[in-house]
Amino acid sequence: MASTTWTRLRRAVAARGFTPASWIPAASEGRAEEATIRPARLVEQGEVGGIAVGLAEPWPDPVAFLDGMQRYEVMAYAGASPVVVAEVAGAVLERHDRQLHAALAARRRLVIARPAVLADLGDAIEDHQAIPLPEDGPPHPVHDFLLARREVDAARGRLEVELGHSFRARSDAWLIVDGTLTESPQWAADGRMLGVCKSHATLPFADTDLEQYLRLPVGHRSPVFQPAGHDVAPVWSWALRLWPWEGRDLLHGLVRIEAAPRDETLAQVDQLSRWLIAERSPVSTPDPRWDRLLYGIRAVEQYLRASGER
Repeated sequence: MASTTWTRLRRAVAARGFTPASWIPAASEGRAEEATIRPARLVEQGEVGGIAVGLAEPWPDPVAFLDGMQRYEVMAYAGASPVVVAEVAGAVLERHDRQLHAALAARRRLVIARPAVLADLGDAIEDHQAIPLPEDGPPHPVHDFLLARREVDAARGRLEVELGHSFRARSDAWLIVDGTLTESPQWAADGRMLGVCKSHATLPFADTDLEQYLRLPVGHRSPVFQPAGHDVAPVWSWALRLWPWEGRDLLHGLVRIEAAPRDETLAQVDQLSRWLIAERSPVSTPDPRWDRLLYGIRAVEQYLRASGER
């Protein structure tokens, strides 16, 4: 993404006397998360160790998939203060008659630095959105970079929410989001949206319950629970095992699903789980996250990468 654009920008920044840099984070396309356990409230009775959902069933048309991606790096330094350049992108692919097509897409380029640094960059960054960092302390290359990363995460989140709202304004199709629905109160209340969370940094149980949760057999789900800490945009959630974990890793093939906190969710939870299992990405994909990817989400990521290389 944006390699040609960033090469031009790098040259323009260097020409203004900034110190070149080449710090590319190891996980430059992911969002930062803190590992923790936040006990959840069970909404549905049942064993945490698993409820069989039945055989996979194809998802009926129409259904859409929303995902985003991000890339960022430290491009230069103004003294000890880093200049972070970033790009965030998102898209919605909708499926009709077993064919996916692009319904919506957006892309934004960012430059993140302290206000005085942005002012010195001037028109060198005129094609980018300038995002100022707080100046509540002296410049620190690592601290400022971490603040910039949060800004990238936030920019990506805003972009995805805008795309989701735009899609819902024109369609009542099921919309599957890669990630949490708690980005938006409207998402969390939407009865035809699902969030598919691949990360398990935050876990809803501890001790024996956690062990059972992490050992769900393939084709099984946990009881529905309400995750803690989402008072503004509450959701109901359940874990679902897409692929067998035995002989691999406890998290292999495990995703956490989010849906609106309503009675219809409880009535549909097994049906939704069967549809989701049918959407799992094929084993042949080279993506290291294949075990937690849905086919439609993977297609959005491929679309964004391809469009970013044009």
